Amino acid sequence: MNPEHVDVLIVGAGLSGIGAACHLRRECPRKTFAIIEARESIGGTWDLFRYPGIRSDSDMFTLGYSFRPWDADTALADGPSILSYVRETAREHAIEQSIRFGQRVVRARWSSPDARWTVELERGDEQTLELTCEVLYCCTGYYRYDEGYSPAFAGSERFRGQIVHPQHWPESLDCAGKRVAVIGSGATAVTLVPALARSAEHVTMVQRSPTYIVSVPERDPLAERLRGRLAPALVYSIVRWKNVLLMMLNFQLCRRYPGLMRRLFLGMARKRLPAGYDLERHLSPTYNPWDQRVCAVPDGDLFNAICDGRASIETGRIETFTETGIRMSAGNELPADVIVTATGLNMLALGGIELVVDGAQVELGKSVTYKGMMLCGVPNMVLTLGYTNASWTLKADLVGEYLCRLLNYMDERGLAVFVPQPPDPSSPVEPIMDLKAGYVLRAIEQLPKQGVHAPWRLHQNYVKDIRLLRHGPIDDAMEFRARTGAAEQPATVALAA
Repeated sequence: MNPEHVDVLIVGAGLSGIGAACHLRRECPRKTFAIIEARESIGGTWDLFRYPGIRSDSDMFTLGYSFRPWDADTALADGPSILSYVRETAREHAIEQSIRFGQRVVRARWSSPDARWTVELERGDEQTLELTCEVLYCCTGYYRYDEGYSPAFAGSERFRGQIVHPQHWPESLDCAGKRVAVIGSGATAVTLVPALARSAEHVTMVQRSPTYIVSVPERDPLAERLRGRLAPALVYSIVRWKNVLLMMLNFQLCRRYPGLMRRLFLGMARKRLPAGYDLERHLSPTYNPWDQRVCAVPDGDLFNAICDGRASIETGRIETFTETGIRMSAGNELPADVIVTATGLNMLALGGIELVVDGAQVELGKSVTYKGMMLCGVPNMVLTLGYTNASWTLKADLVGEYLCRLLNYMDERGLAVFVPQPPDPSSPVEPIMDLKAGYVLRAIEQLPKQGVHAPWRLHQNYVKDIRLLRHGPIDDAMEFRARTGAAEQPATVALAA
């Protein structure tokens, strides 16, 4: 029996995967598709993470889909609200019946004679299944969902309390009245600390080095003024573009005038903290703004918890865990009943899928991306890589739109295969992500590379990507092959960069 076949196979039913399916439903209604999801529910990140206070650090006017306005009051939404938004979107566009839950893609093999992918799936009962598809659309994100990053801490076996990683937060854990130490200084840590501080006796954020932390409004002032005066879709579009432009301006100022932006960020924090607070020690990073992500806290909730005495920051190196807490290298001991290791995530490109093209395995670390959404030399494959300096969905939406443009372009011309062409071998390549964050540096050799010029450059710029992906040419540095009967044969539509 031949395997089941679909035109497009989407991997992942999170924010990106549901959006991808909606674009196909809206713009390519004749295409068949299925979504493969390893877990048992929709939502990806927003269903997986259950730690207290889980929320977005991007505003929902840009994290929301371009085709479905976010109409809730809060701009920085909590995890359950985002999850509801994703699920409601799937329901409204009749996506749910196309999802295959509890199945994980382990391998995808491309055959040029057949012009299709054969995709191997594993189910929880260890049964192996196969599907075939014309286009493989990977919406897996780049984090490993089954295992967070947990460095070894000396003495951890001696600690008599509970040690928890946020990625695997126990439902039964209650921190009320307890002393909690949160190790880390990234987005997860700055979210957890004020959330836990509402009921804990005290929460200490233990960091090896500081991160830039900026207070942003939980509710968007412009959206609040416009609601009730304009149509919801128009309000969404206006506020979305306002926030896009502000994010772009902020990033460009950080890159061009890092000293100025550093003083601005620290000055904003100083106004939120008690007089005499040791800002240089606890909130002054050694790197420039946006060399790593800048952490956003809604209405300064972390600063408020510090002012109220419910939370504090301890900066320095951990020497060892003790029976009752953490001893720092400076000699002081931090008492704790619960230690939360918010030490980061592990990256996993393409969800760990093994790609094989005509019998040759694709080495991701040696591959070069095309328009930040394909791999050069890999036919009929698309991947979603969101922005690091803006909302993930801005890029995911553009990738979905572009693929639909590409599929419609090919159907009009009787084409069946697209193969992005590599840049000139003499042209330099760079890491695909230019952040100096630990999770990026640990995985940089396993990630694809990018070129220095379009279309091989991954722009961290929404406006440039609109020009490139929404309005730019489809056939630049792309080879196409035509459909001629049962098999697909090379066509004369190969264009160089």
